[in-house]
Amino acid sequence: MTKSSVSCPVPTEQQPVNEYEQLKSAWLFRDCTAELREYIIRIAWIYALSWLIAGPLSAASFPPHKFIAQFALSAAAGASIGVVLVLVRLYLGWSYVRDRLFSPVIFYEESGWYDGQTWAKPTEILTRDRLIVTYQIQPILRRLQLTFALMFVLYIAGTIVWQII
Repeated sequence: MTKSSVSCPVPTEQQPVNEYEQLKSAWLFRDCTAELREYIIRIAWIYALSWLIAGPLSAASFPPHKFIAQFALSAAAGASIGVVLVLVRLYLGWSYVRDRLFSPVIFYEESGWYDGQTWAKPTEILTRDRLIVTYQIQPILRRLQLTFALMFVLYIAGTIVWQII
């Protein structure tokens, strides 16, 4: 990012563009910015790790040697909970930064929770921040929304299969 000629009273770590850069480089959040193939692989890893918890729980309710279909469906549904929790965390984090970047006024704390201030962004900074939202963050949020939609479709499909068996 280029330095602005406008003086900003907001502490560096609370400036929305710096919050964006920090989030973009955080280990879990940077997965959303990866190529589609890498993103899918990382979501699949989260799903596989969730199976370590969901599998034994499902096996306790549906012994695999007697009820293989019920075991597989309930373990798959249980494992998807881990994925959904991670996706919710990702969505909330990116939404928070999007809202801070898009807002024309920024709330910030000078030294603690008791002395909050607001700062109106100059047009130059507001334009830059909104471009970041449009071209960087919105595609990430769309990807997360599509992932949620796919998870929902898979859940419905699993429910239909459960009713059939």
